[in-house]
Amino acid sequence: MSETAPSTSYLLRGTAAGNTLRLIGMDSTRVVEDARIRHDLSKTATAALGRTLTASALLSVVLGKRHDSRVTVRVEGDGSVGWIVAEGSADGRVRGYVRQPHADLPLRESDGKLDVSGIVGTDGELAVTRLLDNGEPYTGSIRLVSGEIAEDVSAYLGVSEQIPNAVLLGVYEEGERVTYAGGLLVQAMPGATDETLSRLEANIRAIGQITTVLRQGGLLAVMERAADGLGLTLAQEAQDVRFQCRCSREKASDSLKFFDAAERQEMIDDGGQEIVCHWCGEKYHISPEEIAALDAPEEHARA
Repeated sequence: MSETAPSTSYLLRGTAAGNTLRLIGMDSTRVVEDARIRHDLSKTATAALGRTLTASALLSVVLGKRHDSRVTVRVEGDGSVGWIVAEGSADGRVRGYVRQPHADLPLRESDGKLDVSGIVGTDGELAVTRLLDNGEPYTGSIRLVSGEIAEDVSAYLGVSEQIPNAVLLGVYEEGERVTYAGGLLVQAMPGATDETLSRLEANIRAIGQITTVLRQGGLLAVMERAADGLGLTLAQEAQDVRFQCRCSREKASDSLKFFDAAERQEMIDDGGQEIVCHWCGEKYHISPEEIAALDAPEEHARA
C-alpha cells in the first residue's frame, strides 16, 4: 500500500452502453490530502470534506455549462462538524472547508469505518449552486438522505436535476495520511434501457466501497467494474485536478475596506493585520503601510 498521496489528482471520462451511460471518475487522493493539511482536519472531518470536494468536482462536469463553470456544494446537518462547503470548477480547481475542522467521532461499531454520517448529521440539507445558461446563479436543495454525502448527492441529482444516476465517494486514511480517495458519477442518458440500468445497478452494488477498488486497481478499475458488460469507452486524456483557491493578497487587503477608518487605524497601531482565507487556510499579513494606503485614493479624490 502507498504511504503517501500521489502528486496529482485527476478526472477520467467515459461512456458505455452505446453512449447511453456517461461516466466521470476521479482520483482525489492528492486534493483531499492537501485539504487535510491546509485545514488541520480530524480523520472523520477529512473524510466528510474529502467526499464533498470530490462531489463538487464531479458535479462541475455534469452541471457546468462553460469551461470555467463552478459548482458549489453546501452540506449542513445537525452533526458536530457543522457546515461543509466545497467548490468545483470545470477547469480542474477545487477548494473547500468545514466549520469545525477538529470535530471527530470514534469508528462505527457496526463496521469499523469512519462515521461520516454521524459527524455530518442526518437532519439538514444539501444545496448545490450553479450558473444557468443565462449566467444567473441557481441553487437547488434537498433534505439530507443519510449524511454519507454520496447518497445525498445522488438524491439531489435525481430530484432537483431529474438526472438518473449512481454516485460513489470514498476516503481512505492510513495513520495521519490520506492514501486513497475518489469518486464515480454515472449518469443515465436518453435511450438507456431498463436492462442497461439493471446491469449498472448490479455492477455498482458489486463494487461496494470505492476505496477498496482504488487500493486494488486504481480509478480505471473502478470505471471498468462499473461498466462491466456494458462496453466502456474512455476519453483519451485525463484532466488534472488540484486544490487551488481564488484568494490573493490583493483580495485580502481589499477586505479591510469594509472596516471603518478607526478600526483600520487600530490595526496599524497593532503592527498590521493577519487575514486567513477560510476556503484554503492561506494566511496574509497586511502591513501597516498597506493598510494606510487603503485610504490614499479617497484622500486623493478629495484633494
